[in-house]
Amino acid sequence: MLHQNGFLFCLKMNKPSSPIGLFDSGVGGLTVAAAIKSILPGESMIYFGDTAHLPYGDKSKQTIIRYSLEITDFLLDHDCKVILIACNSASSNAFSEVRDHVGDRALVMNVIDPVVDHVAGETDIKHVGVIGTKATIGSGTYADKLHELRPSLEISSMATPLFVPMIEEGFIFDDISNAIIRSYLSKRDLENIDSLILGCTHYPIIMNQISRFFNFDVNVIDSARLVAGELKNELSAAGLLNSGSVKGEYRFHVSDLTDYFAIIARMFFGENITLQKTDIGRQI
Repeated sequence: MLHQNGFLFCLKMNKPSSPIGLFDSGVGGLTVAAAIKSILPGESMIYFGDTAHLPYGDKSKQTIIRYSLEITDFLLDHDCKVILIACNSASSNAFSEVRDHVGDRALVMNVIDPVVDHVAGETDIKHVGVIGTKATIGSGTYADKLHELRPSLEISSMATPLFVPMIEEGFIFDDISNAIIRSYLSKRDLENIDSLILGCTHYPIIMNQISRFFNFDVNVIDSARLVAGELKNELSAAGLLNSGSVKGEYRFHVSDLTDYFAIIARMFFGENITLQKTDIGRQI
């Protein structure tokens, strides 16, 4: 059956001990993985970072769909009970295709719907800004979904395409990143907003810098924790929540090995991790 919030409940459920599978074009989805580790410490995860093809934000819709389906099949082959698209570009361009492809084999989630539901339900939010990749902003997914739930909400959207390569190259907490952040966020597109949706899972990495630019007067929304909280609710409702006391196991696969990925992963997880290079390309 289909959950009203757009998440697919499986007809053929995996075991609660089965892992959560999540993917992104690079390190950004690790913000979601870290939130899951914090909120659901008993859950095991298999993470796939498609570092050979990043960023997704400047790819065509069909290319994003192809990459997403390839990774989805990899995660299904590893018996994941959830396919979590931990990438806004893929969530906005490939969610329906991934959901239909998975069918009743796993629960499918994206990182957009939990944020939209939260913002739409917060009546104190009157004017929300949305920043993301060209693919995410160009899809209009956030604006369409928010207007559907709250037609009176004022929404200002702006693409910030340099943020992802900046983060992937390790330019954070320095003069270069501050200059790029200032250049984008000072544009008139985001004037008078009271809240800001970070429409890319990479962006929470620079959340403090973004908040500081606005003198902490703008409510910068932590999408990673919203997604992890909704995942917990969905797993519980589906009878798939791992209630065991044993700490979850984490596996990290990448399509291309990068030193910075390992550094960021260790930063988030507070422990050494092993990256496994995995080639998954196929013809679709």
